[in-house]
This record gives sequence, C-alpha cells and structure tokens, in this order.
Amino acid sequence: MRAYKLTVLLALMLIAVAAPAQAQFGGGPPAVGVVKVQKQPITESTQFVGRVQAIDKVDLVARVTAFVEQRLFSEGAEVQKGDLLYRLERGPFEADLANKQAAVAQYAALLRNASITLNRAQSLLNTPAGQRSTVDDGIAQQANYAAQLQAAQAQVRASQINLDYTEIRAPIAGKITRTVLTEGNVVTPTTGALASIYSQDPIYVLFPVSVRMVLEFRHHYGEKGGFNALAVKLLLPDGTLYNQTGTIDYIDPSVATTTDTLQLRARIANPLLPGAKPNDPGNRELVDGEFVTVKVEGVEPVQALSIPRFSVLSDQQGYFVYVVDADGKAQQRRVTLGQSTPTLAIIATGLQEGETVIADGLQKVRPGVPVKASPFEAPPPAAGAAVPAKG
Repeated sequence: MRAYKLTVLLALMLIAVAAPAQAQFGGGPPAVGVVKVQKQPITESTQFVGRVQAIDKVDLVARVTAFVEQRLFSEGAEVQKGDLLYRLERGPFEADLANKQAAVAQYAALLRNASITLNRAQSLLNTPAGQRSTVDDGIAQQANYAAQLQAAQAQVRASQINLDYTEIRAPIAGKITRTVLTEGNVVTPTTGALASIYSQDPIYVLFPVSVRMVLEFRHHYGEKGGFNALAVKLLLPDGTLYNQTGTIDYIDPSVATTTDTLQLRARIANPLLPGAKPNDPGNRELVDGEFVTVKVEGVEPVQALSIPRFSVLSDQQGYFVYVVDADGKAQQRRVTLGQSTPTLAIIATGLQEGETVIADGLQKVRPGVPVKASPFEAPPPAAGAAVPAKG
C-alpha cells in the first residue's frame, strides 16, 4: 500500500509539471513565422556630430592711422570681393604723396642736368679744354642723381600704397559682421578687426570620426572609390534633413590622442533660401559655428545579409536570434549587427545566407524546443536613411 501511494504521488507531480508546458505550447510544437536570411541592397548610413565652418574668414584691419570718414556697407549684408567698405581720411596721405612726387621731379631734373654736363665734358675731352677729371666727376654725379631718383620713386610708391590703404575693400565675398568702430573714430594697425567677412557658399562641415570607423570606411569602400564613394547629408538642429549633399574633401593627418578620432571635413553647398535676397538676415540655411548631425552614406547601395529588425533580441551579452535547425528545433544564435535601418537588421557575423530565422512568435520559443515553422511575410523596409546599430 505504501509503494502504491508513492507511485500515485509521483504521477501527480509529473502531471503538475507537464500541465504548464501543455498550456504554453497548446499540446504541441509552438507555431512560429520564419524568414530566410538573404542579401538585400542597403544604403548604409552612420551619424556623427559636426560643426559648420566658413571656408574663408577675413578680419578687416586698418593698415594706416587715420580717422574713419565713411562706412559703406550694411551690417550683416553679403558683400562681393573688391567692394569698398570703409573710407579713411585721405588728406594727409595725398599731401605726403604730392611731396614725394615733387622730390622725384627734383631729382629727375638734377639727373638731366648731370647728363648734359657729362656729355659736354666728354665732348671736350680730346681738346685742350677737356680734362679727364671733369669727365669722371660728371659720371659720379650722374650716378648719384640716378640713385636718388630711384629712392624718391620708391618713396612715391610707398606713399601711394598708404594712400590706397585709406580705402578698405572686401578681400573675399561673403557675409560681413557688424562694425566695431563708427565714423569719426581713429583707427590704427593695432586697433584690431573693424569687422569680419565669412564666406557663405560653399561651406565646410567638420566632424570627428573614430579611427576604427575610418578604417571601416576605407576597407568597405576602397574598391568603390574610397571616400569619394561616400555622400554627406546633414540633419539641422530641428531634425530637418538639409536638401544639399556634400562630399568629404579632407582628413586630418594626425589622430587626436585624447579621443582617438580623426577630423573629417565635408564641403557642401549653402545657397540662398528660396525667395531670399543677399542682404536679407538669415538668408542661408547653414551658419558658421552651427552644430548639425552629419550622416555619411554610401553613394550606391551595398548587398548585405539582412533579417527583420524585430526578429533580433538582446540581453546583457549582446544581440541574438533564434534559428530553426535541421531537426525543426529553435536554437539561439549570437549575432553582430552592422549598420541597420529601423526595419532591417544588417547581419555582420553569426548567420549565413539561406538560414531560417524566427521572426514571429518569439515569445513562445525556447532553445532546443521543436517549433512548427511557416513562412512569415515581413513588411517592406521603411523609406529613409539608415541609422547606426553597431553590435
């Protein structure tokens, strides 16, 4: 009797253990939806934080000491190369130039007289009235006045340069800042910048990239044109996608030791906004010093192994999926993700093309448990740029 009771107790315990499993799996293998691992064309994209920088920036500095007579530009307007921006007091420099020009005329007259005297002495050299010493003195005098004439002409050029400096013109085209000094103030070469000009179109975007990522770009796109095979797009601070595409034109030759990054630079157009005029405030989208999100994309899509993004699970050890083996059982497989889209997971390592991955019914799957697999139709990939998802 005692052995009979023990047998009944064990049977009840087995029933109690089996009941939840039967409730969970419905009395048989759970039904799951599966997809095949396959290659698809993917536009890879990686995001970085960048800063906009004007290609050219010039500080306008006075080259002479003078009063500011006129300011000939509107603050914040766009100016063209060669535009007259400031006119300084010219009177003292015009007087100095006239004085130097008079000295040139004086030495020119003295040189002409010395030449006449020398010619006369040379013509009398073979006569009783001629003397060799007179000829030698004439040659020396002529050379002396010729040298003094050259020095006076150099002084004229220096005075003309100083006079020209009383007109401060735009050395580049771009947007000009507000003026530091107004009319009536005295400026000197040590005053500092009167205003600055920032070039507008095109413009640079600088962004740091880890050395590892630079090497990945080089390895991945080396046969496709290297960094020329990458397109640069920008997300503005409000999340809007900027409607121009840039190219990478420079990489720093030295790694930043504190961050292990290389500075990359892209060149991108910055045209006037629709309907904007050159003198309108805020007439262009990108501004020097602005922070933007830089999206680096492949110019052409690449073929990559992919599965639906929702079929990828994660835990403290990383990413994993469930595959269906040859015996119809679910097996956990660790994977490494590449640059994935919101709907597609790009598989870098862990899966082979043609393998079967569970995409639907994952909550019913356990490692080593048989499953009833049927094809699952994944929704089409969402349009738009990819986002980084490195595993």
